[in-house]
Amino acid sequence: MVQLLLIYPYAIAQDTLSPTTGVKKHQKTFNPDPMKATMLAVSFPGLGQVYNRKIWKIPFVYAGFGALFYAVGFNSSSHNNFMKAYQDFTDDIPETASYAKYIRGTDPAEYDPVLHPDTYNPSTASWVKDQLLLRVDYYKKYRDLSYIGIAAWYLITILDANVDASLHNFDISNSLDLDIMPARLPVPGFTGAGFNVSLKWSF
Repeated sequence: MVQLLLIYPYAIAQDTLSPTTGVKKHQKTFNPDPMKATMLAVSFPGLGQVYNRKIWKIPFVYAGFGALFYAVGFNSSSHNNFMKAYQDFTDDIPETASYAKYIRGTDPAEYDPVLHPDTYNPSTASWVKDQLLLRVDYYKKYRDLSYIGIAAWYLITILDANVDASLHNFDISNSLDLDIMPARLPVPGFTGAGFNVSLKWSF
């Protein structure tokens, strides 16, 4: 019986003696409900892991959400800044020059048609305009991907809770064996050796 308890710690209930009364107490093993674990994970991220008694997963759950929300904030802020810079560059108001801090290594006299209408180079101005627009599209793309990442991570935490509860008492003992041995194949018109694959499950 001791060996059986060591092999199947979650598969059977254990009878123990009370240290005070000497009466046997029946200890019920934990058997989580996959549906309940899923519903808890859907209602609030991390609750499914708490229900499955996998508290150590909680930091990973919220670290993933934290990183993705940070990515959303960073990309949204950068998108708005470059959008404002692009709008300032394409308008005719000299006071709106927020784009200047994003353009380094190039003299404003070469690319700014509003502040330097006599010296600017149209091809350089067009290049600056395209670069600002590329940055707008770049941060918009990764902002949207970050939102998708949040939804995907949310689904992953739900799936993790469901699978964890479903496989909580899965048997991984040595009683499940796979043997490969030679055998004769009863195929009409064929004589020779072959392979027989058998799955043995010991109780």
